[in-house]
Amino acid sequence: MSRKSALESSASVLAQADVGASGIHPSVIADAMGDSASAEALERLNRAAQDTKNVDNAKHLARAIQAVQLQDYAKADKLALKLLEKDERLGLAWHILAIAREKTGDFASSLRAYEAALALLPDHGPVAGDLGRLAFRMNMPELAAKFFAHYRLARPDDVEGANNLACALRELNRESEAIEVLKAALGANPEAAVLWNTLGTVLCNIGDAAGSIVFFDESLRLAPDFSKAYHNRAFARLDLGEIEAALADCEAAMRSPGSPEDLAMMQFARATILLALGRVGEGWEAYESRFSPALSDAPRFQIPGVRWSGQDLKGKRLMITTEQGLGDEVMFANMLPDIVEALGPDGFLSLAVERRLAPLFERTFPKVEVTAHRTIAYEGRVFRAAPYIENWDRFDYWAAIGDFLPSLRPTAEAFPKRNAFLQPDPARVAHWKAELEKLGPGPKVGLLWKSLKLNAERARQFSPFHLWEPVLHTPGLVFVNLQYGDCEEEIAFAKQELGVEIWQPEGIDLKADLDDVAALCAAVDLVIGFSNATINLAGAVGTPIFMLTGASSWTRLGTDYYPWYPSVRCFVTEQYGVWEPTMGRVAAALRDFAAS
Repeated sequence: MSRKSALESSASVLAQADVGASGIHPSVIADAMGDSASAEALERLNRAAQDTKNVDNAKHLARAIQAVQLQDYAKADKLALKLLEKDERLGLAWHILAIAREKTGDFASSLRAYEAALALLPDHGPVAGDLGRLAFRMNMPELAAKFFAHYRLARPDDVEGANNLACALRELNRESEAIEVLKAALGANPEAAVLWNTLGTVLCNIGDAAGSIVFFDESLRLAPDFSKAYHNRAFARLDLGEIEAALADCEAAMRSPGSPEDLAMMQFARATILLALGRVGEGWEAYESRFSPALSDAPRFQIPGVRWSGQDLKGKRLMITTEQGLGDEVMFANMLPDIVEALGPDGFLSLAVERRLAPLFERTFPKVEVTAHRTIAYEGRVFRAAPYIENWDRFDYWAAIGDFLPSLRPTAEAFPKRNAFLQPDPARVAHWKAELEKLGPGPKVGLLWKSLKLNAERARQFSPFHLWEPVLHTPGLVFVNLQYGDCEEEIAFAKQELGVEIWQPEGIDLKADLDDVAALCAAVDLVIGFSNATINLAGAVGTPIFMLTGASSWTRLGTDYYPWYPSVRCFVTEQYGVWEPTMGRVAAALRDFAAS
């Protein structure tokens, strides 16, 4: 297949793509550079329009380009369509139409127009660059990397092309390739602050926060008002546990944001930093930024009615949807007993949860109407609805569950000391206890070592599996796999290299059968791992947990414990990427646990 046809095929796939949704997470900001409607891009389009042999077409193309320049995208759209009615093979008209629709947020239609332009225009580079940025914006880095690589073929020393390709490679966890791209580009453009910034984000991803700060400092030396570099240095300082310094950098970044989306991400990051500092009231107030329409990952709730904003709930009829990722849905359910109590015996609660959680919540709250929400990603935006609720007129209010955090959990001390707040199936707990007994004597310890969504931002938050060796060599224990996803490589490594068996429970899908996973978590004696969906289930059913966490994890709310789950003992790593001391402390605590 030719490069042209391969790119056309990729564009077609991208136009039809459907991606899953997850929660909002603070992260570095090193976006794809460039703008399909920049002055340089429009000048290039004008030159191409002037070269058009058809004088009438050239005149209308110039008017359409001027409309884009004036940000009158509706007019540009109309003019481009008028040209295409006369000649559907006019590649420049397709390109202008694509830009106009991208700017109005009609991403699917924009992608189809870019695809047509890609097929018709002799110079693929600019279109490939525009497609790459749109793919990157829609969280499709693999396709973005293909388009950016094509863009660079004709522009090998171009700062924009190098930066954009490096950003996409970083999101694919191909950091070494990203570093090589950036080193070459910096050799030709040593004064390009954006390249130093992007290089810093790559080092952040591999856990070298201290090294990344050197590059963010250089970026800020070259461009003292570069807001992304301030934000990213804040991110690196969080990895080093320097929370106060991170807050200062974050607030400096917010003084000159590069875009509304950048500002929204900075506001959300500031909220989590305040929470990490223990300034819980301020943090929850700022946490509303998670719903900013400027954030592409922020959910757009398709829910009718009046959103609750602090009114008395006694005797009211309330609909709540859970929010963020699966682990957050479980964690925020910490508040449901309080909400049910606030509604009182005359009130009514309808709760929409991730469908895999429905049986667990139905059992725990038998008087609550539990349905499944539906979350989809469409055209780079996330939408959440409750499609199984038919009669919305019966509700006084609806709320996202996080709306109750400021009133119910205003401080870390306000968290109740409930050992458990979700009820696993007693029959399945008994079943798993019987199965575990067959494995012989010794405490049964469940293991979790990664997240299913190990993108570039999250990968550094987890220890490499080989560093679990001192934990796995603790004598007198039976290890149980609770890790969902593909983990055959790690289990084989434990057996072949460390001589340790990790028991694989049969007859359970650790990703899909969450009600049974909760029962299995309740059946083991201890769970060890990083924060993911399963460890939240273990905490919610009251299982003792050794949790590995970063120095500035916001969910600890500035404490040395874990307010959400009293059964958790935290093992804090002082710096992401330096896990050996932490794993040693876990191993020592595990020896004490086994002995007791």
